[in-house]
Amino acid sequence: MQRPKRWIGLSLIVTTLTSCSLLPDLDRRNAELPESKPPVVNDQPRFAPLQPGENVIVRAVERVGPAVVRIDTVKEISNPLGRMLGLGPSTQRQQGQGSGFITRANGLIFTNEHVVRGADRVAVTLPDGRRFNGKVLGGDPLTDVAVVKVVADNLPVASLGNSDLLRPGEWAIAIGNPFGLNNTVTAGIISAVGRTDANIGEGQRVPYIQTDAAVNPGNSGGPLISATGQVIGMNTAIRKAPGAGLSFAVPINLTKRIAQQIVRTGQASHPFIGVHLLELTPEVAREINANSNRCNLPETKGVVVVEVLESSPAEAGGIQQCDLILRVNDTAVDNPADVQLAVDRGVVGRSMPITVQRDGLEQVLQVQPRELPRAR
Repeated sequence: MQRPKRWIGLSLIVTTLTSCSLLPDLDRRNAELPESKPPVVNDQPRFAPLQPGENVIVRAVERVGPAVVRIDTVKEISNPLGRMLGLGPSTQRQQGQGSGFITRANGLIFTNEHVVRGADRVAVTLPDGRRFNGKVLGGDPLTDVAVVKVVADNLPVASLGNSDLLRPGEWAIAIGNPFGLNNTVTAGIISAVGRTDANIGEGQRVPYIQTDAAVNPGNSGGPLISATGQVIGMNTAIRKAPGAGLSFAVPINLTKRIAQQIVRTGQASHPFIGVHLLELTPEVAREINANSNRCNLPETKGVVVVEVLESSPAEAGGIQQCDLILRVNDTAVDNPADVQLAVDRGVVGRSMPITVQRDGLEQVLQVQPRELPRAR
């Protein structure tokens, strides 16, 4: 029986490189270029993080709440029947709404890409009633992160935490504008971290924070806050269930990294290497070994290369079909999602070590990622 294959090819598929002989020169140029500092995308308010204790939710909301904004969008949609047959106007207005949070006092705001996607006009409203026109600096559909800018000074700022330190069971507080109900606060706990099997979005590259805090349409782009009064994630998706729903947030460290790229260049950068991968289990290994003359796989769990794209960085780096990928950038990987996330933390044009097991022996290969082709 042919087993369905779990691909991450959409994220890692490559286009043909005109000359593989350019790779050594690129390596030398990259080694010579000094690393520039990333742009500043957040201010840190001058107060110490809150200490967990009595009324931590109230105090956390008091700290972050003034920086949580409502985002209203208008998109002009063409109406061909109206233009051709006089059946209504030639264009129709589509309105949307979401949330965001201010990260710099000069008007830099983080929100979801799907909140501002295709918007012709963006309005930002603060809890104190002030309203500004917003400009979308850029958005990244693969992580659902966008940055909006308003012309203002001395705005309240949300303090950003460190999402790498989160543990299940910690408090998770959400603030946003669900169903147009401004400044709604809900609370729960962190149910899981590094959730890559949530099936949220097509080809997204996010190790989600899962919470049981109530999140609804309109919360998108709003902050997920810790008990210490710092933003640890950006609420982005929900999954409804017969009981309570599940909520998912983009970790703030990833949000910040993508925002820095958007502020610098107007878009996010995503490396790819050009492989199709399959999650290996003992059962899958036995089936492949029985039906293939090319592979002799160990009956274990891991990640196996099922295809290497022609003229891809993976091919140039020596990765072969049937290789088991063990580590990427010195990070151990257990499944294709781990590989995808590890590759995405690399830098386009800069070699990354990939440890593979081939015929029972380990070897370290140097692969130089290229830029993921952008959707047209």
